[in-house]
Amino acid sequence: MSRKRPGRGPAWHVDAELAARYAAGTAAESDAWSVEKHVEACGACAALVSSAARAVPETGPLLAGIRAAVLERVAAEGPPERAAAEARGAVNSPAYAGGPEGPTYGNAGAAASTTASPRTTASPAARASTGESPAAHTAPTTNPPADARTSATHTTAAGATGVSPRLSRAVRVLWAAGPALRGAWAVALGVVVLGALGLSYGAGLGASVRPLLLVTAPVLPLAGVALSYGRHADPLYEVVTSTPSGGLRLLLVRAAAVLGVSVPALTLAGAALPPAAGGPGAAAWLLPGLALTLAALALGSFVGSRRGAAAVGGAWALFVVAPATVGGPAGAALMAGAAPYFSGPAVQSGWAAGALACALLLAARRRSFDHLETP
Repeated sequence: MSRKRPGRGPAWHVDAELAARYAAGTAAESDAWSVEKHVEACGACAALVSSAARAVPETGPLLAGIRAAVLERVAAEGPPERAAAEARGAVNSPAYAGGPEGPTYGNAGAAASTTASPRTTASPAARASTGESPAAHTAPTTNPPADARTSATHTTAAGATGVSPRLSRAVRVLWAAGPALRGAWAVALGVVVLGALGLSYGAGLGASVRPLLLVTAPVLPLAGVALSYGRHADPLYEVVTSTPSGGLRLLLVRAAAVLGVSVPALTLAGAALPPAAGGPGAAAWLLPGLALTLAALALGSFVGSRRGAAAVGGAWALFVVAPATVGGPAGAALMAGAAPYFSGPAVQSGWAAGALACALLLAARRRSFDHLETP
């Protein structure tokens, strides 16, 4: 795709590579829909796509046959002169005489001038000579009350929707961030953070809560990613996927929004907990959490976001949480069981290597997100 900026605003045109992929049927769905919409108004790009389609051996004879059938039918029916004449007559009718502002009728100007003309009143001397009361010619007060002016000011600032611009912008940003941040996942994240602090300081469990938060934190972003994209989570999934900004790009934006909320909240909560002797730090879960999130995204390119996140979360519970809780569900025993999965440069380097491998696989599978998920 080529993007140029001649004059004002961006101009997008189809290049030869995209036209060839579109003709061969290998273009992404969003790219194909963009091409089809663009060639409706761009003759040069339509000619380029047409040439690429005719160059394909399978479609060339088919298009030639369709063209011949259309020309034969037009020749048999004749040119639609009557329809063109009716269209010209409709455009030149009195209803369109007013131009872009709408219809203008013969007495509209007189009515407007009558409405807009100011009231003509007699002088005080003339009113006195005729015996009329000055109050009879006193113009009524037209200034609205103060509360009405305030309401009108707020209505104008809010626009036609009745929502203030600042609030409307915040609502749009929250909506674009994905379903996870405006649904049950955000509530669950708050419950985990506040619950950990409450158990540590309110219930008197102290440092024994830190390992519990440590093994729980990496899987919380997985749930947010699973609820951020897909037909099961987004009511506008089909519409969003059809746009050029859909697919993996939108999924990464929403995953970044999930991480942008969960990482500070969970890390600060872990730092606020009492330290455990010999245990990992509050940020030890970051690389494992990143690796699990990327693994869920990469696996989601094969089976869908929800199934991918569920599979990765199940593997974490089976191979990490279950062995770590063998000695006990809390306290020093849980910390001793969880430490081998978080502590040490070698372990953290392994998580970093896993995250890199998953990121490379996700980049290689990026085109799979251009197609709709199967139920």
